[in-house]
Amino acid sequence: MSHRYVPRGPVGRFVNGLEENLIAILLGLMTVLTFVNVILRYLFQSSLIWGLETVLALFAWLVLIGMSYSIKVNAHLGVDAVINILPPAARRILALAAGAICVFYAVLLLKGAYDYWAPFAGFQQTSGRWFPTGFAETRDRAFYTTDQIPMPGVLAWMGDAFNQGEAYEKLPRLIPYFALPLGVALLLYRLLQAMWHIWKGERDGLIVSHEAEDAIEDLRHMKRED
Repeated sequence: MSHRYVPRGPVGRFVNGLEENLIAILLGLMTVLTFVNVILRYLFQSSLIWGLETVLALFAWLVLIGMSYSIKVNAHLGVDAVINILPPAARRILALAAGAICVFYAVLLLKGAYDYWAPFAGFQQTSGRWFPTGFAETRDRAFYTTDQIPMPGVLAWMGDAFNQGEAYEKLPRLIPYFALPLGVALLLYRLLQAMWHIWKGERDGLIVSHEAEDAIEDLRHMKRED
């Protein structure tokens, strides 16, 4: 059963728009910055000194946001040779079990992602080894900045909000690092959503992408056209 995602409700439409718009913006910015740097380097023997670091940060955002988007569009790969020989009821049970394991992992990952990002925003990390049990005293790292990425003027307010009133000379690390908790939170949302669709019979499983089979089928079509 193929599954084409249709956003439902205000939350679903918001998350869907957030993912797609972010991915489009990230890809566009990466392309423009890389193109400009190539032109500057080969035609003018110059470059944007902060261009590479910015592209790396944008790429990190793209990968982390892409985790949840890939679940939505069924782009994650998996091995289902054994699962496909089972009856539908067994496949559904295994799909729900796999989803539960993924949700458990995503919850643990979300705690770790938040705890890594929190000090760079001046927040406290959570206590507890596996699950949050409160907050622990954490060394403030909100003054950490990127090496070369300039601080946009429109974000000047962040110095007052996160750096005790001291202006940032470069982009604070809390911005690129925010991709971690945001990306994992979206991943958790998409996994819960996928499990709900499996429970209602609207989806067969978490993994339905068959890249090798699709490539072979494309090759067959090419040969027929020849």
